[in-house]
Amino acid sequence: MKTINFSYFIEKYNAGEMNNSEEQLFEKKLIEDKMFRNEVNLRKKTDEILKNQNIISLRNKLSDIEKRREVRKPFIQTKIPVYMKYVAVVLGIVLVGNLGLYFNKNLNGEEVINRYYKLYEPTTSTRSMLTEANADFSKALEFYNTHQYGKAAILFSKVVESNPKDMKSEFLSGMSNFEDKKYPEAKQSFVNVIVDQNNLYFETAEYYLALCYVMTNEKTKAIQQLEIIKKEDGPYSKDARKIIRRYK
Repeated sequence: MKTINFSYFIEKYNAGEMNNSEEQLFEKKLIEDKMFRNEVNLRKKTDEILKNQNIISLRNKLSDIEKRREVRKPFIQTKIPVYMKYVAVVLGIVLVGNLGLYFNKNLNGEEVINRYYKLYEPTTSTRSMLTEANADFSKALEFYNTHQYGKAAILFSKVVESNPKDMKSEFLSGMSNFEDKKYPEAKQSFVNVIVDQNNLYFETAEYYLALCYVMTNEKTKAIQQLEIIKKEDGPYSKDARKIIRRYK
């Protein structure tokens, strides 16, 4: 029996290079196999971390070059007045105190969004079947990626009307309306995805539904939704725990 190289397909999926039939088979396995789904999410996060590490590595190299340049410069010792040392100590104490207040202070709704909201970036897959619904989806995705969220929401909703089980379009309709500040419409889409359950966007829809409640100042509902996410120990549990602790 031929061994399937899942590592190859995971990289292909995360890069958005699958055709329609490959994506459908791959997402079917994601839905059925939780361990496999966790592996795909972990691989995606690892890729992001490696990208960041490359940036950090470049910064470190530039920093080392700058340090070597500094070493070559002649050193001129200047005597610091005693009173300036005391000023530095006092400023240091004040700075530490302010940092403590900053990192432990409660957050309002706007601050929660600024700190914990990140625009969802869908995988860009090519749908091979040239149906009207697929054409609408492709155009909607193009609008979404170019930040034309109002137009994207209309087309994603049109796709869902023709196929109510298309949870990818339902979820992206919610995200488009969220970005367009149409929170009631966004909530409904996220709720539809959550009720369906049998899809890849269930956990993400739960998180963005909580952020919808934050944006509409429904604090009690937001905390209740975040508590659900925290207990599930999924990809958004850590952020949910932090928001609950500081969203007052």
